[in-house]
Amino acid sequence: MTEAPPTPTSGRHHLGGSRALGFAVLSVSDTHTEDDDPSGQLARTLISEAGHRVVHYALVANSIADARDQLEPWLKEHAVEIGVTVGGTGVSSRDLTVAALETMGGKRVDGFGEIYRALSFQEVGPLAIISRAGLFLLSNKPVFALPGSERAVRTALEKLILPAAIHLVEELER
Repeated sequence: MTEAPPTPTSGRHHLGGSRALGFAVLSVSDTHTEDDDPSGQLARTLISEAGHRVVHYALVANSIADARDQLEPWLKEHAVEIGVTVGGTGVSSRDLTVAALETMGGKRVDGFGEIYRALSFQEVGPLAIISRAGLFLLSNKPVFALPGSERAVRTALEKLILPAAIHLVEELER
């Protein structure tokens, strides 16, 4: 049996230097507000605790136009090196984050979504298959689309995004 790679003790120093990156966090929800957004707050906390900066945060309605209109200007800023969306990645008619990211051009990068769903399967079982979590390259910057639950945000950030963030950004800068 093949063993999984070891989990880094500090995502900030794994697969790259110790540089602090600038993140933009966009929560997409029809039920939460910026004052009541536990998953968005968790994302900001985990990013900051890993030594990175949250350059922007906002919460918008579950709408293609609202998500796109908020993200596009952020991704043009030099200070923003990684985007993270929280919510809107399911299969219901109101889950529009992935569609918003697809309308912005760029490309979907295979790998993140598949590994995220495998990790999620270990935690929630077969319901993991209905997540459309993914990684997109927009304006030559990685944008991760995460489900809206706190568990999903913690799993994605702690196990995948933060350990690889610096290396990913450095690869895109080459």
